[in-house]
This record gives sequence, structure tokens and C-alpha cells, in this order.
Amino acid sequence: MHRWLLIPLLGLATLTVHAADWTTPAEAAQFRTTPSYADTLAYLQRLQKAAPGMIHLETFGTTPEGRPMTVVIASGGGTFDPAAARAAHKPVVLVQAGIHPGEIEGKDAGLMLLRDIAVTGKYPHLLDKLVLVYIPVFSVDGHENASPYHRINQNGPASMGFRGQSQYLNLNRDYIKADAPEMRAWLKLWQAWLPDFLIDVHTTDGADYQYDLTWYTEDPHKLDPAVSAWQHDAIVNHAMPAYEQRGHLASSYLEFKDGRDPLKGLENFGSGPRFSTGYAALQNRPALLIETHMLKPYANRVRATYDIVELMLEQIGAHPAALLAATAKADADTIARAHAAKASVPLTFKLDPQPTKLELKGYAFTRSHSDISTSEWIRYDPSQPTTYTIDNWNRLLPNLSITPPAAYVVPAQWTVIIDRLDAHGIHYRRTTQPLTMHAEGYQLDEPRWADKPFEGHLMLRDFRLRTLPREVQLPAGSVIVPMDQRAANVAINLLEPQAPDSLLRWGYLDAIFEAKEYGEPRVVEKLAREMLAKSPALKTEFQRKLHNDPAFAGDSRARLAFFFERSPWYAAQDVGAYPVLRLDAAQWRSLSAQDETVDGARH
Repeated sequence: MHRWLLIPLLGLATLTVHAADWTTPAEAAQFRTTPSYADTLAYLQRLQKAAPGMIHLETFGTTPEGRPMTVVIASGGGTFDPAAARAAHKPVVLVQAGIHPGEIEGKDAGLMLLRDIAVTGKYPHLLDKLVLVYIPVFSVDGHENASPYHRINQNGPASMGFRGQSQYLNLNRDYIKADAPEMRAWLKLWQAWLPDFLIDVHTTDGADYQYDLTWYTEDPHKLDPAVSAWQHDAIVNHAMPAYEQRGHLASSYLEFKDGRDPLKGLENFGSGPRFSTGYAALQNRPALLIETHMLKPYANRVRATYDIVELMLEQIGAHPAALLAATAKADADTIARAHAAKASVPLTFKLDPQPTKLELKGYAFTRSHSDISTSEWIRYDPSQPTTYTIDNWNRLLPNLSITPPAAYVVPAQWTVIIDRLDAHGIHYRRTTQPLTMHAEGYQLDEPRWADKPFEGHLMLRDFRLRTLPREVQLPAGSVIVPMDQRAANVAINLLEPQAPDSLLRWGYLDAIFEAKEYGEPRVVEKLAREMLAKSPALKTEFQRKLHNDPAFAGDSRARLAFFFERSPWYAAQDVGAYPVLRLDAAQWRSLSAQDETVDGARH
């Protein structure tokens, strides 16, 4: 074709694209409804066809019910894979919607924003200097399980997805334990792209107030200083003021100490690695949780999401090097920490006892005693906007901290642990032969579990922990997890038993508390008499427990167990011996010397 013919044809194609009806399904329904997954994908496929150099669709997983999990890669210049993004020094921003699919503003806002970037030309250069990885619906099975009766607290759309996926798991409690197939797929996507920034889109439950959007970021004590500084500057100093200039009203996350009385103040809800922002923090990445307000009209909530996401992309695109520098420094700091003396890593956090003051833009409310619940019933009056000054205990302080080892050791037989290391992309080395080694271990006693399940598990609530040296025989194929890696904090939170979302806490290692060998009562009767005869101190301890614990005194089995559990027959079973071991630098060097190929067997 002659070049002079090609130019007008290209112009005609451009006019055709712009003349096409690019109204999204939600817009067409005036936001009374939100489209099905099939209609959502159909719209995205139209966008991909119209702008193949900017929009690319991929399937990154399959749901338990067999549906494809779709991700959109959007970038100026067709930067559609992680290697290309890194080579071009473009930050990667992951925006995800519908992890709770009844809270679906992020899907409809994302369709509108992608259209305005790639087709209508409203923001033609927004993605020139970054790559957007966009998940329109994370929990696809939950999205398709739609009903008008799924979100009693929410003002539309007419039918809403279900909070759990098809196995009744809440994906936003699954990041660290990674039970759900959807989360396993997400983790692979995360590891492939290693995003520099995460935006997770939700809708609130809770109180009524004037704000159309509240937002949450992890406390500075949970973040590398470089990441914390970037996050505060980009979000607090720039994006949120610009967001309010567009006519919105926003607040930091509002977690009331008492939902029946807002005047008692706010607290930090705690987050943690089971949640999106908490997991991103372990990965040395800043993250923004946005919560549009449930009672605002759906159209307003979609627009609120559209505007804050667009403004965050605008901020990152204007200063891409700043974000890349922050995440690179955080990774480097984590790796260097492994060689620092007396490093400290917090596992748990507590509220700062000194609150700040917050001007809450709320509504007038009344509280009355309820004869039905026998509690207080709060009712808001949105016709009376009212500002209250309340206490805000949002800041956190480190509570329990540990000094990380040079490396962790997981014996080969503990495949449930190794499986989770694989899921999170944790680097480790395999031993190639049986080894004898000395290491630090934990002994766990007096376990206490929750009395009802949570996300399919009975959480281990409490136990008594003490450290002690151990000599162990490691089978070939055992796993050594060095801490000089960028994802070290993920490994620490999986493997340290006291971490709130450790594998131990989630109940994956409950078998260590079970004695497999036991004594017949007639045999233990004889054993008890022999032990009492040999040890006056044991006799005194037994008599004291009988006196102080009536339940124990009246339980014949417990009385015999008292003696069996203090005998060598019980000790030989290693009940409560935590299987993951800790190596200091010298022990790690010694182990490497025993098995010279251990360094080469890297996961």
C-alpha cells in the first residue's frame, strides 16, 4: 500500500475508535448494576483490540470452579512483561479489585479509567513511565455468586458478590497462609512482577459519616524507612490533597474502639500479613487500602475510586525514580540486615498509649437502649453533618521483637512448611546428604486453641515458649533458609512461632503437641509410686497441685498424666519440640562445611 494512502486510513481508524460507544456496562445502567464477569471481560477484550499497544490481557490462574483469573497489563510503549519493565526502569503498580467481590467499585472504575487512558485520550500519557498490573476481579467465583442479599450494610449495586470464594475462604485473610488456589495464583503473579506499589480497593462496613472514602497504610514501624517516607509523601502530601480538590472528602481509616459510641475514639485495626497491605509491607512494598463508604451512592463510590487511582498513577508517573529508589533501598536494607549485629525484627505491635486528636466529620447520632439486644442502638442522622473532636490511637509501637537467625532449618519431612516457602517464592537450599547439626530450637508447652474455627482453622492462641540448644539428625533434602534475601521478613513471619500469622498459629503444626505413645493406667500407677519414692520435690509439687487445682484433684487421668509427662517415656517423644531450627552465623558456616554442595542446591 502506498504511504500516502495509509495516512488517511490510520486517521479513519482513530475516528472510528473514538466514535464507538465506549460507555461501560455500569455507566449504561446508571450504576444501578455492575456487569457479570463475562461482560467485564468482553469490555476489556474490546479495549485490548482497540489499543493493542497499550492494553494486554492474560490469564494468571484458575478458580476452584474453573473460571479464568484475568489480569490486565497496561503500559505506554507496550511494556507487557516484567523484564521489559525492569529494563525500562518503570515502576510496577498493582491495582486489584474484588478481593471482596461485593465491594466492586474497583472493577467499574478500572474499566472507565483504562478507557480514558487508552481510547478516549483523556489521560493519554498516564502510563508512559509506569506499568499498571490490574486485576478487575480477584475473587471471581465469589463475584459470580451474586445476590441482592449479600451486603446488608451497603447502598447498591442491585446485586453484589459474596465475601468468600467458592471454598468459603476470605481471600483477604489468606495472603500468608495461602490456602486458596486464587491466592497461590496471585503469589505467582506477585513474584513475577514484584510490584513497587499496591492499591487494594474495598468498601467499608461500620459507622456512618461524611467521607466518601477512607484509606489505610501500614504504620511506619512495619516498613523500611525509605518506603515509609515515600508512602507518606506520595499519599498524604500529594494524592489525598489533590483528591479532595476534586470535590471529595477523605479520611484515614476509621476503626472505632466502640462502634456503638464514636466519641470513644479510634484505634488501629492492626492489619498483619494475612491482609494485603500487611503482606506488601513484609515484601518491602508500600500499599494503599482504599475503602469507599458503603452508604454513598454507587456512582459516587466508583468515581471516588477512579479519582484516587488516577491521582496515584499520576503521582508515580511524575516521579518514577523516587518509588524505584525506595523499594530498591528497602530490599537492600533487608539483605544487609542478615550481616548486622543484634538486628531486631518486630513480630507484634501494640497501640501507642498516647493518642492524637482527630476532627471527625460525622453526623449527629442518638443512642438508645435496645430491649432486643440489651445493648445500645446507635442511629445516625445524615441531615445533620456534625464535626467531633475525638481521640485517635492509630499509631503503633513494636511489642514483641526477635533477633533473626543467620538461617532457618526445616527438616525434609516437614513438607507442609516447605510447601508454603515455595508458594511465597522464598529462596532456600537443600542439603544433599544426612547431617548432624547443632542449632537453637524452641520448646512449646501449654498450648491453647481457639474454641471456634476461623478461615477453616482452629487458631493456636497461646503457648509457653522457651529456647534451648538442640542436636538433630537432618535427613538429606532438608531446607536451609538464609536470611540474606529480600523476602526474609516473609520467612520470619511464617517460621517464628510467636508471629501472629505463623504456620504454627494457623494450626499446620498441631501434631507436635500430640503424644503418640501412652501408658496404661495400671502401669503408670506403679510408675507414679516409684517416682514419688525417689523425689521428695516431686511429691511436694504433686501435693501443691492437688491443693490448688480442684479440677485436677478430681480427675484420675490428669493425676496419672502428671507423672507420665514427667517421665523419660514422655520426654522421648519430644512433645512440643518445634521442628524449625535457628542457625547463627557460625552454625551456618559449619553446616555448609559438612555438606559442600548445600550452596548449590538453591530453590
